[in-house]
Amino acid sequence: MRGPSRVRSPLRRLLAAAVVGCALLPAVLEASASGSTSGSGSARPAVIGRKVVGHSLQGRPIVAWHLGEPGKKKVVLISVMHGNEPAPRRILTDLRDGAPVHDLNLWVVPVYNPDGLAHHTRKNAHGVDLNRNYPYRWAPLDGGYESGPKPSSEPETRAMKRFLARVDPAYVLSFHQPLHAVDVTQRPALSKRVARALDLPRTRLTCGSTCHGTMTMWFNHRFDGFALTVEYGASPPASKLAAAPGKILHLFGAWRGGVVGVS
Repeated sequence: MRGPSRVRSPLRRLLAAAVVGCALLPAVLEASASGSTSGSGSARPAVIGRKVVGHSLQGRPIVAWHLGEPGKKKVVLISVMHGNEPAPRRILTDLRDGAPVHDLNLWVVPVYNPDGLAHHTRKNAHGVDLNRNYPYRWAPLDGGYESGPKPSSEPETRAMKRFLARVDPAYVLSFHQPLHAVDVTQRPALSKRVARALDLPRTRLTCGSTCHGTMTMWFNHRFDGFALTVEYGASPPASKLAAAPGKILHLFGAWRGGVVGVS
């Protein structure tokens, strides 16, 4: 009788392990598919969190990536507000995909207008210029600067408003094309520092009668922080875009390298 019992015991242990593994499998699959808002993977060691701040009209996610160190100065970088201005996105994705960031609490939104990017258009899928859809000094505009039927009519606008209100950053840099300059209309001392750091000309980006309902105007009216428009040219050199992440970090007293949480 002892012989058969020695055979059955390992078999029972194997079956028990299989049962436990099957029980845990749904939780593992759920965790991998959930789009976690925190934690970093080995493929992106700089990332300490990921948040879907909202969805476009056509259902594409608008993703903000959290880098750096919570508790430090908060900065938000945004690109592709206009879908036909994709080049500065490389700056933000290089920061996201590079080495860990230190001495800065940084959020990057590489693609604010995913429908516009998918269709290679300035506007969103409603045909609205998101940079004319904000409530501060909104005005009914049509043509190339269509502002929507009312302030904050677009889901992308509402998502970004909620996100910026929650983060409440000290600084926002909004990257655009193709005017090749940094706006020095407000806080010229800081704006000139940004222009010098990124090797861009300084100018007053006054959009005349169409300058209504912009994101930076709304943010600067609503919050204590400061939002600034940074315009690259129509075809910025790859070397200039590659150098920008390090220059932006240096501008805010930050650096990258090593591992997350270890300076």
